[in-house]
Amino acid sequence: MNSNYYKDFVDSKKYWEKRYITGGNSGSGSYGKLAEFKAEVINKFIKENEIIKIIEFGCGDGNQLSLFKIYDYTGLDIAKTAIVICRERFKGDKTKSFFLYDPYSFGIENNFETGFSLSLDVIYHLVEDEIFELYMKHLFLVSNKFVIIYSSDDNNNSIFSSLHCRSRQFSEWIKINLPKWKLIKEIKNRYPNKSNSNFYIYKKMEERLKCHQVGPI
Repeated sequence: MNSNYYKDFVDSKKYWEKRYITGGNSGSGSYGKLAEFKAEVINKFIKENEIIKIIEFGCGDGNQLSLFKIYDYTGLDIAKTAIVICRERFKGDKTKSFFLYDPYSFGIENNFETGFSLSLDVIYHLVEDEIFELYMKHLFLVSNKFVIIYSSDDNNNSIFSSLHCRSRQFSEWIKINLPKWKLIKEIKNRYPNKSNSNFYIYKKMEERLKCHQVGPI
């Protein structure tokens, strides 16, 4: 890894922009066996649940995306250069579109809506508390059915030695802030020696109608 990525680290947005603009990529998790494993899980989920459209928060350089089998894909990323790379890589492919993600201006008015939103190897890169909170809200805001997260899920930061990484127990945040969303499945990483991330699949629960007895029948 190019040590210049970490030099004078300021914030996560500047880190990723510098990384891509200087020729870096999305990291080892988006290549090789880990990328193949992630694609296998995602593609199986897409097929079993008849998913048509995905919105991914953190599309990176698009290498992971190249392994997905999906009819309608929208990729968002905080790094402008990543969006440029993806648009060039998939130019002519009308099933894919890419937009710059700004946590401070993103909202439902952006007209991003889907039954399935996705976050792969992103949450532990959200080192700023405010950015983490906004990202999580937006990730769940755009979906009306499923959210899949692939990340570490604890507060043990001894596993990371880089300034651009911070382990977060996001599952507790979801329980507290998004009670309508329930964890329905966890899929352990096939290669735990390469990554401490696992899959966490959430589903939005429908509210049950409350029946009130108003008098004798």
